Amino acid sequence: MTETNTSNGIDIKLAHSPDSDDAFMFYALATEKIPTGNLHFHHTLCDIETLNNKALEGFYEVTAISFHAYPMIADQYALLPHGSSMGSKYGPMVIASKPFPANEIKGKKIAIPGLLTTAYLSLRLFEPDFEPVIVPFDKIVDSVKHGLFDGGLIIHEGQLTYAQEGLYKIIDLGEWWDEQFHLPLPLGGNAIRKDLGPETISEVSRLLKASIQYGLEHREEALEYAMHFARDLNRDLADQFVAMYVNELTLDYGPEGRRAVQLLLDQGYEKKIIPRKVTVEFVG
Repeated sequence: MTETNTSNGIDIKLAHSPDSDDAFMFYALATEKIPTGNLHFHHTLCDIETLNNKALEGFYEVTAISFHAYPMIADQYALLPHGSSMGSKYGPMVIASKPFPANEIKGKKIAIPGLLTTAYLSLRLFEPDFEPVIVPFDKIVDSVKHGLFDGGLIIHEGQLTYAQEGLYKIIDLGEWWDEQFHLPLPLGGNAIRKDLGPETISEVSRLLKASIQYGLEHREEALEYAMHFARDLNRDLADQFVAMYVNELTLDYGPEGRRAVQLLLDQGYEKKIIPRKVTVEFVG
């Protein structure tokens, strides 16, 4: 499967999550704030588990993925060096309607946002023995609140709002990861199909970095756009959430970020959660 070449240029399907941080990151591209030359981007917004499964098919030329999914798509995709989401001493959380010690997650029924999410991988690394039940990520807080599960594994904006719903943090997996390895917890990144060829891949990489840079340099207008995707966050919380996941590591993984991604996948393989050992391939 290759991109569509037309007389007017190259059409590229670009997919990402409907979250305020991704919206902030892709603001300049989505609103044509930066020139893209002969590349024409067609944006699709889907929840991350849908994107992970579409990546298994090689459907999108450029797509956000969970790092957990990378080993399964490594033959078709490489990671762009820009656009990562990493938690520095914060990340996905297990929350519950009543407090209990983190070591009691064992054996409990936990709502998770998907089997290919990095949140699920990191929870399995912490505690391999629990009963996962897949629930749409934006329904997990309510399902836990209404007693359908012992706990819920939350991602995205729920990390900032769970307490308002009367729920309790059992563990922050980003904090646990930092205690174990003194590295940020890599959650997701942007992957690009290798069959686009070196020239197009290089140009897409340049444009994605330019889009992130534009958002950081024009924060107020990019945040205004991102508010449309903030799922009931007020502006201050949306700003806080964007700052958590769009930062210097988003502009470029750097040696620390790349090391963290490889370590995460190596840990997953060693613990028999990931079936295949891979060396992460970054563009450039």
